[in-house]
Amino acid sequence: MPLATIYSRAQAGIDAPPVIIEVHLSNGLPSLAIVGLPEAAVKESKDRVRGAILNSHFEFPMQRITINLAPADLPKEGGRFDLPVALGILAASGQIPVQALDKFEFFGELALSGELRPVRGILPAARQARSAERILVVPEPNAEEAALVEGLKVVAVRHLLEICAHFNGSKPLTGYAARHIKTPAETEEDLSEIRGQHLAKRALEIAAAGSHSLLLTGPPGTGKTMLAKRLPGILPKMTGQEAQETAAVQSISDAGFDIKNWGKRPFRAPHHTASGVALVGGGSQPRPGEISLAHNGVLFLDELPEFDRRVLEVLREPIESGHITISRAARQAEFPARFQLIAAMNPCPCGYLGHSSGRCRCTPDQIRRYRGKLSGPLLDRIDMHVEVPALPLRQLSQTPAEKSETSTQVRARVEAARQLQLKRSGKANARLGNREIDKTCALNTADGKLLEQAIERLGLSARAYHRVLKLARTIADLDSAEQIATSHLTEAINFRRLDRKNNA
Repeated sequence: MPLATIYSRAQAGIDAPPVIIEVHLSNGLPSLAIVGLPEAAVKESKDRVRGAILNSHFEFPMQRITINLAPADLPKEGGRFDLPVALGILAASGQIPVQALDKFEFFGELALSGELRPVRGILPAARQARSAERILVVPEPNAEEAALVEGLKVVAVRHLLEICAHFNGSKPLTGYAARHIKTPAETEEDLSEIRGQHLAKRALEIAAAGSHSLLLTGPPGTGKTMLAKRLPGILPKMTGQEAQETAAVQSISDAGFDIKNWGKRPFRAPHHTASGVALVGGGSQPRPGEISLAHNGVLFLDELPEFDRRVLEVLREPIESGHITISRAARQAEFPARFQLIAAMNPCPCGYLGHSSGRCRCTPDQIRRYRGKLSGPLLDRIDMHVEVPALPLRQLSQTPAEKSETSTQVRARVEAARQLQLKRSGKANARLGNREIDKTCALNTADGKLLEQAIERLGLSARAYHRVLKLARTIADLDSAEQIATSHLTEAINFRRLDRKNNA
């Protein structure tokens, strides 16, 4: 019996599990059946495939056609299986040779004319195809994305006729020549544009060096959002592995991956009306949320207390673990979520508590309720709490005597400190485990007692104790110091400002 086997891949979270497409022709009334847990878009592929085959001047078999998408218990979605299904029918009916098909993996949605349209999630599939040592055949718009995977041969196709001509030997296709990927351009938002706010700039540098989380508190218009937007510009440049991980998450998202963003750290700033699903991901067919789209980059939450409290609480586990697992009744998906959290908030409901104008009329009870919107466990997971005060008008209007440091200058120090961390423990200080903290963040006797007194007075948890130690280690790395000094420790303790206020 005529039988053809084609290879492709499904999408399951950030993974691309293999799918074997078996096409079988048998005698009987003409029909086409697709089995193997296909969803609606896959079931509808039979009509697109029929039109594409006929409009490409091939013969559509007038037989009983059975298409099996194996494994049978893996959900299949999207139009990515159109091209392999069409090639399987043509191979099973003898219109193209079946022998060489096992060396390839195919992806692409077919138009009724036979032209190929791009699909989502090509980069994860390309990474898996390289491991399987197969050639990847994709629509031309997806070829540049697939070519980001080194060591993989990619064939770009525009029409069903092109790939058929290749297998029939009349017009062989050549591998896609990847374009040179330029280094990402420097961000237009530079740290030197911010007047004053030296403490906040210092905190931003420390946060970038050790990948620490940061909460900025201050009246409206003091530069909190400006500071947050300049953090990506001082973060260390992405490694090739980080760039691929980030691009893979973006590839499976609804927006897709833009090749211009290759090697650029993401900056995500969801509105405070965002739901928990929008933030962490989900849906009947799980999709990555904002925390995953910020993987290896920055997640900025402006007006933090305005977020629904239940929405903020879902951040607690991903901040610690660096990934998020979304469970549904029928399936489970895991997405990476190693992001750097930067948040901003006003000191009170009206925003002007402590302002020199004396505009604030909020009562202590109103202020307490406003700050009470942020739970203790969430604040406990934020390494640094920094006040961003309002600047005098004359400081804003006057030309500074000395030009502020640029993002490039600050990034040089940040990268030097990060290299020390990678050489010592292979990771940023914010991700050190308890054993690694004991090894790399040791204090002398006097500093140990100082930290104990601070923890007792502020009423900090064991988690906050370890976070202060990791923060002090980062400050020492910026000074290229082998051991944590008293000055490094006291500066780290001073960044727990909300703890100090709440326990005053």
